[in-house]
Amino acid sequence: MTTTTTTPRTDTRIEETRGDQIFLIGVKVMLWIALIAVALPLIYIVASSFSSASAVSAGRVLLWPVEPSLRAYQEALGDPAIVRGYVNSLIYAVGGTLISVSLTIAIAYPLSRSTFFGRNVIMTGLIFTMLFSGGLIPTYLVVQDLHMLDTRWAMVIPSAIGVWQVIIARTFFRSTIPDDLYEAATLDGASDLRFLWSVVLPLSKPVIAVIALMYVIFQWNSYFDALVYLKDPSLYPLQIVLRNVLILNKSGIDAGDLAGKLEQQQLANVLKYALIVISTLPVLVIYPFVARHFTKGVMVGAVKG
Repeated sequence: MTTTTTTPRTDTRIEETRGDQIFLIGVKVMLWIALIAVALPLIYIVASSFSSASAVSAGRVLLWPVEPSLRAYQEALGDPAIVRGYVNSLIYAVGGTLISVSLTIAIAYPLSRSTFFGRNVIMTGLIFTMLFSGGLIPTYLVVQDLHMLDTRWAMVIPSAIGVWQVIIARTFFRSTIPDDLYEAATLDGASDLRFLWSVVLPLSKPVIAVIALMYVIFQWNSYFDALVYLKDPSLYPLQIVLRNVLILNKSGIDAGDLAGKLEQQQLANVLKYALIVISTLPVLVIYPFVARHFTKGVMVGAVKG
């Protein structure tokens, strides 16, 4: 009598139904359409920024540079207003993000502790500000009374705390940092600040990366606050300079004759695309370094708790 041995199946994949397959195909098609809709304008902008002014004005640029030229970038980087705006945007993005992340953690961590008295009342007040605000004029008057008009502080303090970021950080702390860990640290003689600095922050890199990226993008793209609170052109961020070029069609190039004015207009057209590329570079450079933390932090902070 022979015995046969059966090998257990190791394939644990769930068999997809025909409806699931059709749904996944539809999702993939929609994602490809969205990718093409987003990628094509970006490719066109990059190609136009590296093309000659005459080729861009004539509409001969599609997805590849025509008559490659770096003049637009030379003019952009040679304009003091653009360089100054770029430096100001870096200052606002870096400084504002440091302030915002610090304040967000300082608010979110106590609210995540079950022993913190009145945390539900404070959280309700924070959520209330998401639904209702004082409006532009009262906010302007507050900034004016604090003597922050026409200063760098007006760009980082009024919008320093995002309630949505506080909610994400609080949920992350509450679901990731157990009470047992806090009790063990307390028994070892650690204070609340020491526990926050030595234990909580090292374990919270994903959520810190998430809220930092959110604040960086917000600060970098912010222009309305500068439009309202700033009058000194030396304090303008890059987005205001970009707005002046794209909408108001202002540039630092001057010409007297008709041919010179035509060349100025053509160069202004290609300068717009170069400025768009320059303004998006920091976000494109930063994102790959925080992408994995961003995905993990959003899922943990938004789903659990």
